[in-house]
Amino acid sequence: MEDLDRARLRSGAADRILRILETFGLHWDGPIEYQSERTEHYRQALETLTALGATFECSCSRREHDRDSGYPGTCRAGPTRSGPTAVRFRVDDDVVVSVDDRLQGRCDFRLRDRGDVIVRRRDGAFAYQLAVVVDDALQGVTDVVRGADLLDSTPWQIALQQALKLPTPRYAHLPLVTEPDGEKLAKSKRSVPLDSTSAGRQLYRALGLLQQRPPAALEFEPAPVVLAWACDHWDLTPLQRVREVAATAYGTTV
Repeated sequence: MEDLDRARLRSGAADRILRILETFGLHWDGPIEYQSERTEHYRQALETLTALGATFECSCSRREHDRDSGYPGTCRAGPTRSGPTAVRFRVDDDVVVSVDDRLQGRCDFRLRDRGDVIVRRRDGAFAYQLAVVVDDALQGVTDVVRGADLLDSTPWQIALQQALKLPTPRYAHLPLVTEPDGEKLAKSKRSVPLDSTSAGRQLYRALGLLQQRPPAALEFEPAPVVLAWACDHWDLTPLQRVREVAATAYGTTV
């Protein structure tokens, strides 16, 4: 459970997420892990990076320098002004990180184009990129399956894994469901909460959007039946090199 960003936490949200997962027939193995209980592991990882000379203090705001063109290295020689600082992971300008993604194919990233990523924020909280790398290693994660919007984060994570001498999982980045204007559905004004009373039907529609071609008779079956069909018939072939699918691609929005 990702709960490091305390300012964005909402009371009861974590419990609601878990209950929704259960309603949709999605279960987990072992106890639930919370990032807020792992800060010592993140601190040790940051200390390791610092000892390697792979970090530096940065006084720039995200708005100033975390742009599409990447962070330009403004504070590599030291903070440019007084006040709170973030900690950035110093990327190797000459390194190209290659990702053999199970869906998106081989993707090559020049780290200098991505820039030096934040690993500890100015408010002292450990950043997403460092936390998920440590989390995956602690839990022995072998496969990461997530949305294609996170593909660009993967080279940073692989570089951190290599610096910390941690294993690199296999990656598969699924296409995003998007609105006509290109915005992903989860961030659009028309997105709505999942309806736990029709879990099976919503899973059926999601399978359609993922080009799995579930039979029409499955639409009104309960969630466990839909999931069982999906496990037996799951096929990555139609999703090769697909980055997004329209929200209306399967007859209706989900």
